[in-house]
Amino acid sequence: MDPQLLKQLNGERAARRAAVLLTDLDDGRNRLIKESEPVDGPLGEAVAAAFRSGKSAALEIEGRRYFLNVHVPPARLVIIGAVHISQALAPMAMLAGFDVRIIDPRTAFATAERFPGIDLVAEWPDEALARKPLDAYTGLAAVTHDPKIDDGALRAALDVGCFYVGALGSRKTHGRRLERLLEAGVKEDALARIAAPIGLDIGAASPAEIAVAILAELVAALRKRAVAAS
Repeated sequence: MDPQLLKQLNGERAARRAAVLLTDLDDGRNRLIKESEPVDGPLGEAVAAAFRSGKSAALEIEGRRYFLNVHVPPARLVIIGAVHISQALAPMAMLAGFDVRIIDPRTAFATAERFPGIDLVAEWPDEALARKPLDAYTGLAAVTHDPKIDDGALRAALDVGCFYVGALGSRKTHGRRLERLLEAGVKEDALARIAAPIGLDIGAASPAEIAVAILAELVAALRKRAVAAS
């Protein structure tokens, strides 16, 4: 591989940005395609599908053979709130392949006994996220039901374009949340990205069922997200 191309690829990976190394198998030429880079036609459709699936593949497109070597950052889930839903959601999300982190300043809830083997941070979200920021390959689920804890994290998630932003609460609770975030300067089009009430509408009642609904919505958001290459 061209050293300059390798340097560019490593730079994208270090910054947790997705990229595809496209090799034309007929002439051996390589090309780096960033997720933010539009690609037209059937090749663009194939590249977009590869970004969404995260899987490398050999393809034949319009009479030419290509290999798409896909480099996608590991997807993360940040859960704001060490609550009962989180106790079910965290291990489920880890089984689904997400790197999971739970943030909650309430030390009575954020304990290793309640969350064994989980990356648990007993700090205010703004402090924790300053050290390990959110990004486009991170989903955020705010489930404390406490505006003092949830609202700042939601603003941060919308600012950086997290692929999923969900918040626990009824429609009435969410309406008040939207008013607060508008007053804090968040734009209406950004607020429309918040999934609330959180999770797919499957009639979930128990914490475990709500966790299933959240995880399903999270996976759908990751796999169906818009990709510029298409």
